[in-house]
Amino acid sequence: MGINYKNQKEIYEKYWRPMEQGFLNSDKPDSLDRFFRDYLTLKTGAIPILNQVYREFKNFLHVIDEGRVKEVVSDLFTYSKYYARFTLENEKDPVLKNIFTDINTLRMEVAYPFMLEIFHDYSNNLLTRDEFVEMLKMLESYVFRRAITGISTSSLNKTFAALSKELNKERYLESFKAALILKDAYRRYPKDPEFIQDFMIKDLYNFRNRHYWLLKLENFEHREPIQMGDWSVEHIMPQVEDLPDEWKTELGDHWQDIHDKYLHTAGNLTLTRYNSLLGTHPFQEKRDAIGGFRDSHLRLNNYLATLDHWNEMEIQKRAQELADLAVKVWPYPELQPEILQTYKKIARSTNSTNYTLADHVYLTGKMEELYNPLRQAILNLDPSVYEEIKKLYIAFKTTTNFVDVQIQKSRLRLTLNLKFHQIYDPKGLCRDVTNLGRWGNGDVEIDLSSLDQLDDVMVLIKQSFENHSDHTN
Repeated sequence: MGINYKNQKEIYEKYWRPMEQGFLNSDKPDSLDRFFRDYLTLKTGAIPILNQVYREFKNFLHVIDEGRVKEVVSDLFTYSKYYARFTLENEKDPVLKNIFTDINTLRMEVAYPFMLEIFHDYSNNLLTRDEFVEMLKMLESYVFRRAITGISTSSLNKTFAALSKELNKERYLESFKAALILKDAYRRYPKDPEFIQDFMIKDLYNFRNRHYWLLKLENFEHREPIQMGDWSVEHIMPQVEDLPDEWKTELGDHWQDIHDKYLHTAGNLTLTRYNSLLGTHPFQEKRDAIGGFRDSHLRLNNYLATLDHWNEMEIQKRAQELADLAVKVWPYPELQPEILQTYKKIARSTNSTNYTLADHVYLTGKMEELYNPLRQAILNLDPSVYEEIKKLYIAFKTTTNFVDVQIQKSRLRLTLNLKFHQIYDPKGLCRDVTNLGRWGNGDVEIDLSSLDQLDDVMVLIKQSFENHSDHTN
């Protein structure tokens, strides 16, 4: 990617070429394209598709007065240096560099446009270093908690693209925390009980980076943190199908169920450099061996060193211990209730009128009996789906509306957010309402007047849902 500024040699030599050179050491060949996409997202609020970013940037420049091109390219160069500092980890501040390493390990690319903005504000003294650090850690916690609780990531890019509009930069950190706390439904910041529950039972061995969370737990508030190096993830109860007899005895009569349920969960996982030596040996041998749990200097293994047996009860106890630590490592934002209440009032006053199902006068009797199963079927498509009640229709959304429902006297009228040629409709249930001025979003309309039609209608709705789910980047 590049723009030829030969006729503006000063701009090219001073800004453009150094910007391109700044990404030469990246192990990702599309790093510069990704920077342009995230810069455009920050500046325009729209998220370009990666393979169209060159065209979008040219369009961005074309609407700028010619006399401001140098100013814009200078701004672009400034932001590119921020971007390189956190994506290529060229940061000199060791605390910030460690945070950027964690963020990149967690693959938080969706947050990069917002990180660009707060990096710029930190560099221009709108944020103190401590505030900047806390905000970055809160972003990491927000993304990790959502990953653990299984909330869909499909809308995160738009959440982060719009986040700065919710902030009061005179109360930067405070308003940032309030914005995260007040997010609901598919955008929510999971609270401690939900996070703890899922952290204890989730398959964390097959998490996208199993070393990330184990190292974070081990290094929390540690003045001598360990690095990734050649540490291996160890299954305390062995990861083998044919479990040795000693382990079957150790686990008890229900050893198979315990093995299936807990094998890859947090309680049964730790770090070691002696993985091959510990192997499938009985627990007490693993504990007492050279390099075993009693010989380990890792805090993750302190609890294991005190035990004589490893069974379901001990796995659960250790999982609880790690989960209690996890809420400190990945904290939930804290605000005084009266401060949060102020932000709630501000949010209500700036939002449009709130409507409820009671505002839809025909949603009674037969129509209510028809709507409720439809509503549940749509919400069951994915955890990211939520209902938004409008004055004249009810929208079901992920990143945007994919089906809108208008409650009429004797039927539900559905509008799918698709072009008519995109719908596969073998039973001929759909109508083309292109340019007809209907309520709702899209060119495909369906009537639902009987529960007998529900399955067929859901096949059509799912097409619209999948179309929008596949186009979030």
